Amino acid sequence: MKSLCIYCGSSPGASPIYAQAARSLAQQMVDDNIALVYGGGNVGLMGIIADEVIRLGGIATGVIPTALLEKELGHKGLTKLHIVKDMHERKAMMAELSDGFIAMPGGVGTLEELFEVFTWAQLGFHQKPIGLLNVDGFYDGLIQFIQHMVSQRFLKAEQADLLMDAPDAPTLLTRFKTFIPLTVTKWLDRTTI
Repeated sequence: MKSLCIYCGSSPGASPIYAQAARSLAQQMVDDNIALVYGGGNVGLMGIIADEVIRLGGIATGVIPTALLEKELGHKGLTKLHIVKDMHERKAMMAELSDGFIAMPGGVGTLEELFEVFTWAQLGFHQKPIGLLNVDGFYDGLIQFIQHMVSQRFLKAEQADLLMDAPDAPTLLTRFKTFIPLTVTKWLDRTTI
């Protein structure tokens, strides 16, 4: 694994634990020689993780649409900053540049990006690991809801398992290293519903 796409908030959140988790994830990525790919902003958790990766001597690549360049304050100290025309191009480029995906705490934008790559994995469009960095139980409700979708037979258990979760960066990245993707035929096999 050479690069990870990190989805996270353009706000630091209500608790300093989120910023601590961003710095911890940055440290673990740099220690494992994994480059950061993210939304390109210098505010909130986005800016915190990018600043820490850079401070530690790692590689940080941002992808930001022109319309958000000023709103999210495009980070000027990155290894590389791609300026793209829209969100669709942003998400496609971030996915292309990454070997896996992690959602840290964030808002609806973070969830939208997470669920797009989760859906792509479910459909077999990629076979890259996806995880929730479940800082201080931030994603507990979402994890419970995904299990509810499984129990109501709108999502197969094998598909739900494509979304890993862990409370800390070392545990999540260890799980990423042992990730074995399902085959597309198993994902789409409706006889197992």
